[in-house]
Amino acid sequence: MTGADMALPAQDERTLPAVVLRDVDTRPLEQVLTELQLIIEHHGHVIVVCSRATPVTVQRRLHTLRSLLESDRIALFRPDLPPLGLAVLARQLRQLASCDLSPGVLASAGRLLIHYLHSGALLGSVARLDRVPVDLRQHAKSWMPGSQFAVLAHPQPQLVRLGPEASLAGPEFGTWMLVAKGHLQSDWVTTTLAPSWKVQGLRETPLPAESPDWWGTGKVIEFCTYLPDLSVLYQLVTSVRRGVCHWCGIDVIGDRCVFCSAVPPAPEGTPALTRGRT
Repeated sequence: MTGADMALPAQDERTLPAVVLRDVDTRPLEQVLTELQLIIEHHGHVIVVCSRATPVTVQRRLHTLRSLLESDRIALFRPDLPPLGLAVLARQLRQLASCDLSPGVLASAGRLLIHYLHSGALLGSVARLDRVPVDLRQHAKSWMPGSQFAVLAHPQPQLVRLGPEASLAGPEFGTWMLVAKGHLQSDWVTTTLAPSWKVQGLRETPLPAESPDWWGTGKVIEFCTYLPDLSVLYQLVTSVRRGVCHWCGIDVIGDRCVFCSAVPPAPEGTPALTRGRT
């Protein structure tokens, strides 16, 4: 993780602690490089999880570090999730890290588990929201005093103005909900949304530092539903067909290696795809 506030408390006694790369873009490059090299030597492989709201300077430094180390044992994972959803996903990977999964499968698991998250927020304004489509009518209403909006960013964008009939499409399977409150006074998420989604448990956590930037306002209550049980997560991951990266030879789930970024060779008779980094 690139921020300590994104390292959620352990879900169970098996959840491994997160390693936080602090001040990646402000500390001397040599210092951060040495720290990352020691982490790789100790753990073998590193999965760096960061939000798309992470400053560009941090993202550039991470790519620089991986290039300087010339290592295919570093995976940079930046899914299009709000900060709280990303923190939940990172904790699920920490849960799975205690199991007998290879580094490639574990890193690939993030792309699978993201489909089982519902991540959104209650906002006091959508005037600066650019992560979810906002029409002109909703934008105009955001300037009305007291207006609040329920927003689902993932898996399918949805935005409704809060009212007696307001609702969001939720998961069709049993989940828990994590709630992080910013500078907005409302109990709609915990007293209305959570029961309508039939969540089986609810917990609260501090709002991630990057959330106001991601949502365009500090008047936010962010929420995310997730599968909490390690046994369920493990079954989901191990039930998916695995492959072997043709470039680095690591086990993977899906069609792109998360460590070396290689994709499967093109079938004969079609233009070849080149290996590239993301």
